[in-house]
Amino acid sequence: MKQIILHSLILRNFKGVRDFVLEAAGDSVSVYGDNATGKTTLFDAFVWLLFDKDSNNRKGFEIKELDEAGQVVQHGLDHTVEAVMVVDGRRRTFKKVYAEKWTKKRGSATAEFTGHNTSYFVDDVPKKLNEYKAEVDGLITEDIFKLLTNPSYFNEQLKTDARRKVLLDVCGNLTDAEVIATNKELAPLADILGDRSIADHKKVVEAQRREINKELEKIPVRIDEARRSMPDVSDLDVELLTEDIDTLRNRVDTKTAELNRIQSGGEVSVKEIRLREINAELLDIKHRIQSDGLQAVNDQREQVMKLRGEASNLQARLSAGQREVEQYKQQITRAESQTERLKEEWNAANGLEFPVHEHQHDKDCPTCGQALPADQVQAVQDKALADFNLSKSQRLERISEEGKAAAAEVRNLKHSMFDLETSLAGLEKQLNAKRTEVALAETSLNNLQAGVADPADDAEYQAKQQEAANIRSEIEKLRSSSEDAVTSVQSEIRVLRAQIADLEADKAKIDQAKATEQRIVELKAQERKLAVEYERLEHELFLTEEFTRSKVSLLESKINSKFKYARFRLFKQQLNGGLEDVCDTLYDGVPYDGGLNNAAQFNVGLDIINTLGEHYGFSAPIFVDNAEAVTQLIDTDAQLIRLVVPPAFSSLPEEAQEELIKQHGSYEEAQASWRDRNKRLRLERNNMQEAI
Repeated sequence: MKQIILHSLILRNFKGVRDFVLEAAGDSVSVYGDNATGKTTLFDAFVWLLFDKDSNNRKGFEIKELDEAGQVVQHGLDHTVEAVMVVDGRRRTFKKVYAEKWTKKRGSATAEFTGHNTSYFVDDVPKKLNEYKAEVDGLITEDIFKLLTNPSYFNEQLKTDARRKVLLDVCGNLTDAEVIATNKELAPLADILGDRSIADHKKVVEAQRREINKELEKIPVRIDEARRSMPDVSDLDVELLTEDIDTLRNRVDTKTAELNRIQSGGEVSVKEIRLREINAELLDIKHRIQSDGLQAVNDQREQVMKLRGEASNLQARLSAGQREVEQYKQQITRAESQTERLKEEWNAANGLEFPVHEHQHDKDCPTCGQALPADQVQAVQDKALADFNLSKSQRLERISEEGKAAAAEVRNLKHSMFDLETSLAGLEKQLNAKRTEVALAETSLNNLQAGVADPADDAEYQAKQQEAANIRSEIEKLRSSSEDAVTSVQSEIRVLRAQIADLEADKAKIDQAKATEQRIVELKAQERKLAVEYERLEHELFLTEEFTRSKVSLLESKINSKFKYARFRLFKQQLNGGLEDVCDTLYDGVPYDGGLNNAAQFNVGLDIINTLGEHYGFSAPIFVDNAEAVTQLIDTDAQLIRLVVPPAFSSLPEEAQEELIKQHGSYEEAQASWRDRNKRLRLERNNMQEAI
C-alpha cells in the first residue's frame, strides 16, 4: 500500500496565519485552538498546496488576510505553504508561493499592482505549473486524495451519482444475468430483454405504457362522442324508405314528360321545323348568288400571292448581287493600291547606282595594308559591280512580276464586276416588271371583291328573311300561352323532389347509424386489445422492478460487507411502488444527514476512508476538523491530524475547576490562566495525556 505521511506543514501569511509550523514528525497529532484561530486553515493550506482549492473544494477562496471591511490588511507579502512529507519512506518537499506583482511603468516613480505570480517548488527545485501538477499527480489524484483525507468529503461534498460510482468501483457491479440467475421469477426476463439492458427496457416499457394509457383514456371519450352523434332511427325502415323513394321518382319522371310535351306543343314543333327549313333555304340563296363571284375572288387572290412571291425572290437575288458588287469594289481598291506600291518600289530599285566609294578600300591588302596591284584592284571592283547589277536586275524582275500579277487581278476583278452589274441591271428590269404585275393583280382582286353580290339585295332572299321573322313571332306567342301550365307542372316536380330529398336524408341517417355502431364495435375491440397489451407491459414492468429489488438487495449486501460501521441505501421505495436511485449513508439505521450525531458522522467517515484506502491501496493524512465533538475515533492505519477547540474553563469538571482555583488563588485568576494555556497550546501528540 502506498503511504503518504505528513512530517511538517509550514504556513506564512496564509489566510491570516502569519507564521505557523505544524511539526507532526509523521505521527498522529492534535492541533488545539479556539474558534476562528486558524485550525481549519491548516487543512485549507494543505489542500491548496496540492490542488489549488480549499478543504470545501472551492477554487477562488481568499488567501490574503482581510480586515473587517474586507480589504487586504497588508500588501507586498509572500503567501507561502510548504509541506514536508514522507512518501513510501522517501522524504519529499512541496512548496507554493503566492505573491503580488508590482510593476513600475516608464516615467512613474511608484510601482502599480498588476496581478499575482505563483511559484512552485518540489524538493527545493523550482518547477513550472504543469511540472508541479505532474509531480502532485504522481503522488495521488485529486479525487482520491480528498476521499482519503477528509472524513466528511464522501457524504457532504460528493453528489449522489458520484458516491454511487465510488461504491460500485470499490465493490463491483452485478451483471443483469447474475441478478436474473438468483431469482426464478425473473427467468422470463432473459427472453424479454433481448439485447437491451434492464434500464433501457424499463424506459421502453414505461414509454409504451404511457402511450397505451393515453389511447385507453381517449377510447371511452370517442365512444361517447360517437353515441351522442348517432341519429335516432328507431322509427325508420330502410325497405319502406326505398319503396317510397322509387315511387316518388317515377312520379317525377311522369311530370317531366308532361312538362316536355307542354313546352314542345304540336304547333310549335311544326313552326320550328318550318323555321329550320327557311334558314336552309336562305343559305342556298346566298350560295347561289355569291358562288361565281367568290370563286373569281379566290382565284385572283392566289394569283396575287404567286406574283408577290416571284417579286420577293427577284428582290432577294438583286440584294445579294449588290452586296457582291460591293465586295468586288473593295477587292479592286486593294489590288490597285498594291499595283501603285509595286510601281513605286520598281522605280526606287531602278534608280539605284553602284556605290563606287564603298569599294575604295579594296585597293589595299586587308592583311598587310600594302597597296595591291592595279589588275587585282580592277578585278575586285569588276566583280562587285557585276554582283550589284545581278542583284538589281533580279529585284526589278521580281517586282515586275508581282506588278503584272496585281494588274491582272485588277483586270479580272473589274471584268467580273462588270458582268455582275450587267446581270443585276437585267434583274432590276425583271423586278420592276414583276412589281407592275403585282399592282395590276391586286387592283383586279379589289375590283372582284367589290363586285361580289350582297344577298340582302335579292328580293327572294328578303322574302325568306321576312317569313322567318313571322314564324319566330308566332312561336313566341304559342309558348307564352302555355307558360301557366309549365309553371304548375314545374312546381309539382319541385315538391316531389323535396320529398325525395327528405326520404334520402332519413335513409342516410340509417347508414350513418350503422357506420357509428360499427365504429363503436371497433373502438371496443381496440380497447380490449390495448388492455391486454397494457397488462403485458405491466407484467414486464413488474419483472424489471422485481429485478431492481433483487439487485438492490444483492448490491447493498455486497457493498455493506466491505464496511465495518457504515451502511448504504442505494434505492428508496416510492409511494407508487417504484424505486428511486439514491445513495444514503446509514449508521445503526440513522441517515448521515438525517439526525446522525457528529461523533457517528466522523467515525462513519473514517470507516469509509479505511475501506477506500484499502481498495485504492493508498494511505494519506486524515484531517479531522471539530474533533472536540468526538470522544473516541475508530481505529485507522492512516495518520490523523485532529483539529480541536479546547474546552472552556466553565465546561471543566468541578473538581478540575476547584484544583485550578486552589493553584491560582481565585476563580478569575484560574479562568485567566486557563485561557492563556489554551492560547499557548498548539500541538499535542496522541500518546500524551493532559493533566488538569
